[in-house]
Amino acid sequence: MSRFVYRMQNILNLKYKLEEQAKLDFAAARKRLDDELEKLELLFGRKAAYEEEGRRLRENELNVQDILDNKNAILQMDDYILLQKVQVSRAEEELEAERRKLQEIRQERQVQEKLREKAFEIFIKEENARESKEVDELTSYTYGQKRR
Repeated sequence: MSRFVYRMQNILNLKYKLEEQAKLDFAAARKRLDDELEKLELLFGRKAAYEEEGRRLRENELNVQDILDNKNAILQMDDYILLQKVQVSRAEEELEAERRKLQEIRQERQVQEKLREKAFEIFIKEENARESKEVDELTSYTYGQKRR
């Protein structure tokens, strides 16, 4: 039996490499999103701490400057949170783009694998037909020798 050689194997190998790179890009985008979400949670925590400090400042003796500073800090945290939400949104869009890219590359690889499987099936059929022909020829030759 001869050896099966897929003539577009280099393309299939390239598709595997592209898929691996797309997986790495997707993982990096996921990490960026996780980092941005973590930053957002930290900002919410800082804001909650400032709010708690503001309540504490209002319970004791009133120091107007400390209360105003606290109020400004809370407003500044609101601005930071808004900006961070924009960053999270961008990271989500980037992750979705990488996911679509990975899905497309994966489909292209699967198409190449299907083509390889079909080529292999054709090869097997041709090999079986060739072997069957050889067996028929051998049988005919052997039968012909016995008749003489």
